[in-house]
Amino acid sequence: MIFKFFKNKKTVLKEALTAAPTAKKYQRHPQDKKNILVVGGAGFIGSHLCEQLVKGNNVICLDNFITSSVENIRFLMQNPNFKFINHDLNKPLVLDDLPDLKSFQVSIFGIQEIYNLACPTSAKNFNRLAVETAQANSLLVKNVLDLALQYDAKLVHASSAVVYGPRLSNNYLKEDFQGPVNFAGPRACYDEGKRFAETLITTYARFYNKEFKVARIFRTYGPRLMLNDGQMISDFILNALDNKNLVIYGDKNFSTSLTYVDDVVDGLIKLMEINLREPVNFGSNVDVLLSEVAAQIVKMAASPSKIVYQNPLEFITQLPLPDITLAKTKLGWYPLVTLEKGLAKTLEYTVANKQILNNLANGLK
Repeated sequence: MIFKFFKNKKTVLKEALTAAPTAKKYQRHPQDKKNILVVGGAGFIGSHLCEQLVKGNNVICLDNFITSSVENIRFLMQNPNFKFINHDLNKPLVLDDLPDLKSFQVSIFGIQEIYNLACPTSAKNFNRLAVETAQANSLLVKNVLDLALQYDAKLVHASSAVVYGPRLSNNYLKEDFQGPVNFAGPRACYDEGKRFAETLITTYARFYNKEFKVARIFRTYGPRLMLNDGQMISDFILNALDNKNLVIYGDKNFSTSLTYVDDVVDGLIKLMEINLREPVNFGSNVDVLLSEVAAQIVKMAASPSKIVYQNPLEFITQLPLPDITLAKTKLGWYPLVTLEKGLAKTLEYTVANKQILNNLANGLK
């Protein structure tokens, strides 16, 4: 019986390894272009990433608009180097068979890089999207990994500062900090979900010896951040322009680090370019009071708006502060856009697109 047990274990292991995804050999593009897949590419950070990558590559943007908008990528639709696929990657996808990707010749040249930014980030609809959030941090990540193995592609996965747990002090946290996370609480689908997603990524990377990397992104702001959803910086600006109250979901002591979206995109691209097996923090190392940020926006918009405080939202909490030493030393990365300049650029975008943004905000109510 003992011999039979060990024989069965050996057989099961052999079958599992035989069934593991194997990459087909793809040709090199004659123009040395890369085919890049951005999962969650119509979202806030994803759309900015697509905008940057499409300048020299073929970009496949995949999204299902659960917490994103077609307006984020509409300006890219006419670019021949950009293709959009409306798909929920909780369900398998065969890229080689898609007619829309015929010009990219994926079946011949494959996919070289994958960025995964897919996960619901709605502050006001957090509870309604809890199941979708849990799936995005588990099944969807598994499907992304299978695509990466199929094409022998490099992968950067967007994780979050929430893996460190709530802010317990004003200390700056390195990547090896293991903070407390409530794995059965109301935020678990996101906080513990992000941890589990990292477990999947790092397990696959070690087992298959692949370049799968993790970016831990701290609070980010800029143009295209979701409106009327509790994402406070974007709502601050829109409300200031409409002479409405600026609502802080918390008290006057709510502080956070804020990183401009272009800096985060720069970090993701830099991370893709190097072989680094450990997670990397991407965030600002400047802690700011949200009340001071709101007051600065009111001043910049020359608005009579007032700052008011409401009960905290489950999704919007005081995140820990990032130690970005690893990003500086390994990638040469640090945030370049000052808060004043980033707010000015976001305000300028909002003014230029105010009618469209108001329509979107009203549609989200």
